[in-house]
Amino acid sequence: MRIDLNSDLGEGMGDDAAMLSLVSSANIACGGHAGDPETMFATLRLAAERGVAVGAHPGFADREGFGRRVIPMEPAEIARMVAAQVGALAGVAALAGGTLRYVKPHGALANLAADDRAVADAIAGAVAALPGGLAVLAISGTELEASARTAGLPVFSEIFADRAYLPDGRLVPRTREGAVLHDAGEAADRLLRFLETGLMPVLGGDPIPLAADSVCVHGDTPGAAAMARLIRDRLEAAGCAIRPFLSP
Repeated sequence: MRIDLNSDLGEGMGDDAAMLSLVSSANIACGGHAGDPETMFATLRLAAERGVAVGAHPGFADREGFGRRVIPMEPAEIARMVAAQVGALAGVAALAGGTLRYVKPHGALANLAADDRAVADAIAGAVAALPGGLAVLAISGTELEASARTAGLPVFSEIFADRAYLPDGRLVPRTREGAVLHDAGEAADRLLRFLETGLMPVLGGDPIPLAADSVCVHGDTPGAAAMARLIRDRLEAAGCAIRPFLSP
């Protein structure tokens, strides 16, 4: 058994160096909700040194809200925003000696693309138009998965180690109590059960089936590195190899 561990990095929060010693893929902020050229460069260089695959993490230009608020935009505007942010990171990656491999939308943009097919099509279309044969990392069971497949893109499914789920497979909104799992042992136990059964526990319902090529441990939550370390240790102890879903 093998699985990818990913984390959202280059956001100016948390311990990126520690996370990059634990994860196999890094989703790097590219100037929307967070990130700037210097942060991008430093994160890309460190990822390259450690053999971590890198992807772009575009989001709404909402630094005050950390990209977790929906900014009203037309789908065509979202496509241009995504293309601009991914292109910026790809340019810095060329200087840093890294290769951009995939795109994972951030926060409110990802949640919107989970259910709004027009937004999902806009993101997939932008990724398809960019050079480099980029893949899409999408929340499991969402419209973005379907859009990326329709666009002929390589698409990989993601679950979250540290977020609670609703019965429809969507993430519990952060405004609700229990949306974020802070107990590393609890998160590791839930993940191991999921990998054994393919079923994800949810709030207010029976466990649901989800696909998983990659598991996200957020890098901006308190104790993120400690949680990632425990999860990695528990996975490896169970015989699971930690490998990028795409080779670096």
